[in-house]
This record gives sequence, structure tokens and C-alpha cells, in this order.
Amino acid sequence: MTMVRVGSVQYLNALPLVHGLDSRPELFSLAFDVPSKCASMLHDKSVDLALIPTIEYVRRSDYLVVPDIAVASEGPVASVAIFTKRPTTAIRSIAIDSSSRTSVALLKILCARWFDIEPKFVTMRPDLEAMLKRCDAALLIGDTALFTEHETTDLEKIDLGEEWTHMTNLPFVWAFWVGRPGIVEESHLEALLKAREEGVLALDAIAEKHGSDDEEYAGRAQSYLRDNVHFDLTERAITGLKEFYKSAYDLGIVQQAATLRFYDK
Repeated sequence: MTMVRVGSVQYLNALPLVHGLDSRPELFSLAFDVPSKCASMLHDKSVDLALIPTIEYVRRSDYLVVPDIAVASEGPVASVAIFTKRPTTAIRSIAIDSSSRTSVALLKILCARWFDIEPKFVTMRPDLEAMLKRCDAALLIGDTALFTEHETTDLEKIDLGEEWTHMTNLPFVWAFWVGRPGIVEESHLEALLKAREEGVLALDAIAEKHGSDDEEYAGRAQSYLRDNVHFDLTERAITGLKEFYKSAYDLGIVQQAATLRFYDK
């Protein structure tokens, strides 16, 4: 039995997928980082398997996808959004947090195909105040986007998951498990599926632990895990993913078309 080196993120939406994996040291050795770094670790072979932003899959033709498991949404995702004081049609510049390249790619697709704008994109640290001083809008992802209070301000939160579903009538796949062939075995695939199943059953406990004794924070986390994201890679989700890849290729965001290839179950 091979021990597989695994890269994952510590965002709330990834926790149900790694639930209990740290108790299987004979199968997995875990390392955590931001999404773009997880992808880089896979590309440079620092890890064998990683939970990566879906756009990163296009960069390598030899990768395989773990079937049936993903971080996906249909409708509002809550954790990927642009914040702005301007109407969407008046946005001329957007500060982007580049720690998730999938979100940036999706934003560019929505600007071109849905919002009908051609803004300038400026890469910045995910500091909302600083981003909005420099640009008309700011892209935030993950826990930062989810827990940023905007209701009591004059900021509008434009949810990119919701906009994608409005445009395509399809789900969006944000991340999935990807690895190189010949390393991940059936026992690893079974353990990953079991982790997802047990994680989904423990959503409230995961949210409460992530909330660090903050009742309001934990409540929002619970609602997010129950209502905004799901963790299975369905046929509809795969259709949405293929549409995302096609749009990214057609707009020149990626330089090659993607063909999904899966590990055998």
C-alpha cells in the first residue's frame, strides 16, 4: 500500500473532503496551502494528489480526476464574489485575489459573456479596503468573501456562482481532486470517497469547529455548507465544467482545450 502525498486547502468548503484523512497515515500525508499553491505543488511533484482549482487541470494533459468528488455549487456560492459600489455596467477596473485562478478565469468569462464589460484587472492582496481604493470592484474568495460584512454598507456583493448559473443554467465546479497516473490506487479512491461521505454527515460539527466559539460565525458556516456548496461531481456538474473549459479556451484564457480523464473506480 502506497502512502500518497496530498495537498489541500484549509478553506471551509474543503474541510468535508479531508474529513478524517489525517487519521489514515498509511494512505495519506497531508499538506495545506492556498488553492494556487496546491496546484503548484502538484505541478512540481511536491505532492502526488491535490485538491486544485479546476482551471489548473488544463495545464497538464497527463493528470487524472478522482471521480464523484468536488466542491461545486448551483446558484449562489457565497464564497466567491466581487464587491463594488458601482453598477456592474460601470465597472472599469477590478482588483483580483490571484490565490484562486479558477475564480479569476470565471470572472473574466462573466465580464465578457454576461456583464458585457472589459475592465482592467489588478492583482492585489485580499484587503477589501485597499482594493476598493485602487479599483472599482474587488474579487474576494473563500472565507474572506463568505464572512465579509457588506449588508450594512453601500457595497453590492455580486456572487459569481449565482451569475454563472443565471448565464448557463448549470452548476459550477470550483475544485476537485487531481493526481498523476500510476500513484493513486483503489484504496486511496475508496478512502477519499469515505472521507467525503463522513464529512457531509458532519457538516454542522465541521462548521462549529471552524467557527472557533463564535456562534454567529458558526451559524453562517453551517448555512454555507448546507445550502451553498455540494461535494459530489454529478453529470450536470461535469456538463457545467465542460462549458467553463470551452468558454475559457474560446476567450483565450487558457491555451488548450481540456479533456476530462478520470481514475478508474
